[in-house]
Amino acid sequence: MTSFAARHIGPSADEQARMLKTVGYETVEDLMTAAIPGSIRWHRPLDLPPAASEADVLAELRALASANRPLVSMIGLGYYGTHTPPVILRNVLEDPSWYTAYTPYQPEISQGRLEALLNFQTVVADLTGLPVAGASLLDEATAAAEAMTLARRSSKVKSDVYVVDADVLPQTLAVVRTRAEPLGIEVRVVDLATDELPDAYFGVHLQYPGESGVVRDHEALIGRAHEAGAIVTVAADLLALCVLREPGAIGADVAVGSAQRFGVPMGFGGPHAGYISVRQGLERTLPGRLVGVSKDAGGAPAYRLALQTREQHIRREKATSNICTAQVLLAVTASMYAVYHGPDGLREIAARTHEMAGRLAAGLRAGGIAVEHDAFFDTVAALVPGQAGQIVESAAARGINLRRIDADRVGIACDETTTFGHVRDVLAAFGLAHVDVTELDPADHVPAELRRASSYLTHPVFSSHRSETAMLRYLRKLSDKDYALDRGMIPLGSCTMKLNATAEMEPITWPEFANIHPFAPATQTQGYRRLISDLERWLAEVTGYDAVSLQPNAGSQGELAGLLAIRAYHLDRGDASRDMCLIPSSAHGTNAASAVMAGMRVAVVACDELGNVDLADLDEKIDRHRDRLAAIMVTYPSTHGVYESGISELCNKVHEAGGQVYVDGANLNALLGYAKPGQFGADVSHLNLHKTFCIPHGGGGPGVGPVAVRAHLARFLPSHPFLSADAPVGPVAAAPYGSAGILPIPWAYLRLMGPDGLTKATATAVLAANYVAARLREHYPVLYSGAEHLVAHECILDLRGITRASGVTVADVAKRLIDYGFHAPTMSFPVAGTLMVEPTESEDLGELDRFCDAMIAIKAEIDRVAAGEWPAGDNPLANAPHTAAVVTADEWPYAYPRSVAAYPSAAAREAKYWPPVRRIDDSYGDRNLVCSCPPASAYEE
Repeated sequence: MTSFAARHIGPSADEQARMLKTVGYETVEDLMTAAIPGSIRWHRPLDLPPAASEADVLAELRALASANRPLVSMIGLGYYGTHTPPVILRNVLEDPSWYTAYTPYQPEISQGRLEALLNFQTVVADLTGLPVAGASLLDEATAAAEAMTLARRSSKVKSDVYVVDADVLPQTLAVVRTRAEPLGIEVRVVDLATDELPDAYFGVHLQYPGESGVVRDHEALIGRAHEAGAIVTVAADLLALCVLREPGAIGADVAVGSAQRFGVPMGFGGPHAGYISVRQGLERTLPGRLVGVSKDAGGAPAYRLALQTREQHIRREKATSNICTAQVLLAVTASMYAVYHGPDGLREIAARTHEMAGRLAAGLRAGGIAVEHDAFFDTVAALVPGQAGQIVESAAARGINLRRIDADRVGIACDETTTFGHVRDVLAAFGLAHVDVTELDPADHVPAELRRASSYLTHPVFSSHRSETAMLRYLRKLSDKDYALDRGMIPLGSCTMKLNATAEMEPITWPEFANIHPFAPATQTQGYRRLISDLERWLAEVTGYDAVSLQPNAGSQGELAGLLAIRAYHLDRGDASRDMCLIPSSAHGTNAASAVMAGMRVAVVACDELGNVDLADLDEKIDRHRDRLAAIMVTYPSTHGVYESGISELCNKVHEAGGQVYVDGANLNALLGYAKPGQFGADVSHLNLHKTFCIPHGGGGPGVGPVAVRAHLARFLPSHPFLSADAPVGPVAAAPYGSAGILPIPWAYLRLMGPDGLTKATATAVLAANYVAARLREHYPVLYSGAEHLVAHECILDLRGITRASGVTVADVAKRLIDYGFHAPTMSFPVAGTLMVEPTESEDLGELDRFCDAMIAIKAEIDRVAAGEWPAGDNPLANAPHTAAVVTADEWPYAYPRSVAAYPSAAAREAKYWPPVRRIDDSYGDRNLVCSCPPASAYEE
């Protein structure tokens, strides 16, 4: 039987032999010996379980899943039961046309997911009553932390105090505190129901409804905060906003929260789409992604990422956030939930949820049990002096999890999945089995002054897909507009778009993994805990570190967690002055932003003409900052795609000066089985499980960015209030294990590949990159290479001279590749005017050659432009991409044939992908910002 590794790795043995001949080596091992510096080479096998078959791995995962007990969850605290409509489950969450897509940096081939994200923004903007919403953040807690720093940037008040209402979600407060401390922000918790605001503060955070379930009228409080010059954030429940007065109507400047209960399973804490929306005037301060409406070359409306796209690469340490990705797949799911149900359906779900809470409150009162609050939406707090623990245990015995608030109070949260039977069982747990639920008057517990009066989701998209047929066709129409890995190669440098195998993906929607609350008792989550323990141990083994935290739910948060660990380590040793972080000029832009967020200053280290860190400049920077040196952040192999020979020397120099070495794990796909950062001198790394370990990119999220450390940093890994009460570093994500719901994917990948498969994958990725470099080098200069003129897992094609000679830019080549049936490589990163290509190990020789042939053909087209055969402004590159509408129009005013535009190669003719729009005008979109669903009239000719 063919092994899984043989199916994951694209090139066959014969194809690899042909590739090696082109590169100039006899064996893959010869290639790797030449490419990787001997000083860092790991020569022993990885200590991992041997590879297992797909059937065996799925059976093992079934056993782990069966060790979980997905009880009916009525815990609440921001996580709720929800029904994912099957048409969305099957055709979004489980559909590779959605989950294998990349962040829409090439908008012409991303119109489907961009429309879905625009729908999401519209849902959030409409429900919160604030006009501009982002395309999702990582979770509610990190969205709240981003809102805090937004408030600090936007408020004119000269104060470091940030006020948080005492009725906030505990995990939100913990993350806000983690993020505030290194920035010098004082988080002051105030019971705003009884206590006054302080004299000076720059912002306020309110929870609506509160953690206790209470619904309060915050309008007067917000007015007082505004009089003091503060920015007010309201963390709001989207489902509650279907019946509650919207934050914008009560004066909020910012709204944050989670879209989890819009059809996204709890998944033991994630991934879920956090949201943020702002009032007019704050839109250009938004962190993360923003989808806007622009127009294409023909004047038709077209979607694109707007404003601060990859802000970190432009502003680096001056970036306002280190957020580089979003939770696109989950935001799409939530948006489609709203499209599927429409405003009336959402209102009905909200009303029924409120009714169930009302019946529960009535039943408790009928049995003589007091309810803490009269005004609530879905959560009831029952007053049971000294009996809370006993009642929670009684409910669990009946298959329901409640929340023990303290010894005297029990919290019960209702949701879309709550039934009459659940209410009966809860009442029975309180000793009220005799109460007839059907006879109870649920009453209305939303005060009249807080009942929503405004309409929402009035755009036709939210009323046009009521039948499943219509919904299915809408989803298909959108996915057909997009280019994802199910169509062909996505050769993005730094992004590692490899196979996301079906066997790896299948378990994430199993109920035993999907329907677990992150704060469920440990006795009910043994399967998850074993899986997490396995994954932590295996990741420590492959990286050479001693401890791993899986909490960070994106690479950016892994970076932050690693730097916070370094900072805490220095503070623990009394080295409070160590606050300088050295970062090479080639580094990923989030590195500098993360360093600033961790309370560090940044000094840039130069790179030499070969793309390596300039060790002489490093010496100078170390000498200049020796007493303040906290860390250096380096990516290995380098961001330039090279195995730098001086990495061990670099680590030694920094350690000798008292600093710590952070190795960015973005390029770990070039190291697994051949080198271990924790063994060649690094102290900490974050890993991108959505790169090397096969979690799919999902159109720009979800991701997981675990942080791995050596033993001396282990106790400074992120903690969580539900795991440990007192720890040196707080949490960086809302849930204790971050996006735990997708951890079965890397677990399965590691089990399926085994130590030998992982090592072969690394070697094949390096072989593929060198094969592409060898085939294209005579057409496009390869900018950087290491020993023996070899690259690592990616190569940079330098188009700067070509642009000077012909006027053809990297953008022209990127758009022309669409006509050939390809997603473009990474444009102008890390060097402007270049394309960075990463083929990965999953693409076979036929696909690699199809890409190389396309690039060679495009170079021939460039030569014709340079020779004057085609005008500079009227050629297939300048006008790319070409839509079906353009090439079938009655008039053809261009200087080249239609056939050249539409079918530039035989391969393109064989399986043509037609982009839905022409080249999009970016500057128009930024000047004319439209970030919610445009009216239907916008599409009329």
